[in-house]
Amino acid sequence: MSKTYKQLLADVTELAHQVVRDADALRAWGQYIDTEATDTARIADQIGGRRIDPDTVAETRQLSQLLAGLSEQAIAYASAGDTTAAAARGAHQQAQASHAQIRDAVNASPATNIHDVDHTWLTQE
Repeated sequence: MSKTYKQLLADVTELAHQVVRDADALRAWGQYIDTEATDTARIADQIGGRRIDPDTVAETRQLSQLLAGLSEQAIAYASAGDTTAAAARGAHQQAQASHAQIRDAVNASPATNIHDVDHTWLTQE
């Protein structure tokens, strides 16, 4: 199925918006995980002060470190999504600027499909 310029532009716009939404959601999860990592480290310190089994304290600290690493990577991934969204917005703006005359001509045309187009129209600048 081929798409019209309008449909393609709408799809690119929606994709850019979806990337931003997904990056924001991932960033929120990364921040939540970071909070959990901080809380887990605090708990490890507390149970360490109560002379709990050293292996349990070590495992709790290790869990905190794993959560912190996961949070860092999730936030970095979200930042990459921001970069992708910015590129998509740039491509969208470039497409609008580059094809504005084509868009205007298509919008002004009474043609509803390719068979309605006079072949001489396609050769005009």
